[in-house]
Amino acid sequence: MKHFINPSDVKNVQELVKAGLAQKANPLSHQHLGKNKTLGLLFFNSSLRTRLSTQKAAINLGMNVMVMNVGSDGWQLEFDENVIMNGNKAEHIKEAAPVIAQYCDIIGVRSFPSLTDKKADYEEQVLESFRKYAGVPIVNLESATRHPCQSLADLITIAELKKTARPKVVLTWAPHIRALPQAVGNSFAEWLNLTDYEFVIANPEGYDLAPEYAGKAKITHNQAEAFAGADFIYAKNWSSYKHYGQILPGNEDWIVSAEKMKLTNQAKFMHCLPVRRGLIVEDAVIDSADSVVIQQAGNRVWSVQAVLKEILEGM
Repeated sequence: MKHFINPSDVKNVQELVKAGLAQKANPLSHQHLGKNKTLGLLFFNSSLRTRLSTQKAAINLGMNVMVMNVGSDGWQLEFDENVIMNGNKAEHIKEAAPVIAQYCDIIGVRSFPSLTDKKADYEEQVLESFRKYAGVPIVNLESATRHPCQSLADLITIAELKKTARPKVVLTWAPHIRALPQAVGNSFAEWLNLTDYEFVIANPEGYDLAPEYAGKAKITHNQAEAFAGADFIYAKNWSSYKHYGQILPGNEDWIVSAEKMKLTNQAKFMHCLPVRRGLIVEDAVIDSADSVVIQQAGNRVWSVQAVLKEILEGM
């Protein structure tokens, strides 16, 4: 594996899930791989689980870690080509990326979308610029359209907890007070479509994900229909793709409630966190024995560790 930006960088997703489980079973078994190697983590946006889990994974592999909050700690970066840099951006990515690569053997990048320009967001300018100019492996720590480290952790969690070979997995939209990216929803759908699980996406009218991410999933605008017989309920908000970046009126009743969970096959409740209680999900659901959000968050370490291990083995 040269980079970890989307599933096309992975030879075999199921083998990578197994690798994550193996790392969880024996976290310090490959410390030699990272000796004298440095992981640089660049955060253009806030983070809790991604930041800490990635550092933990790197430490488990014997790596040194450097972390930078790009917006506050460094120069503002310019990503457009052939521009006169007479504004507030002091450094071009053409210089910044290869300079960082001199200090780091692997670079992890986290950058959110603008949610105002669909074309620019879905071209992944920030991440692809680092891939183009750095010359070292790039790990996607969440981008404008994807969150693959989260999705791999989600698959690891389902693999640990599934009671049947082909569980019914439901990704359900849930309300939020502000516009959020489609990245987690896109990525979860993209990765689930690489399994043979029964996969359903439930969302209100106007909130369908981009077709290339929804893929072969069954899409319904009836939440109760989706929940019926489900083994896993994954709740997540995203802003509209069709009406790009917008929050459409209504739909507050899409909260994941204890009453709706009764329709399921005693489904496990999943969410990538942070979660707004009482808006996305009722306390009775997230505090129940069937909530696996903490285990899911813990598996972020093992998803990243499996990725870093494979990249290090190929260096």
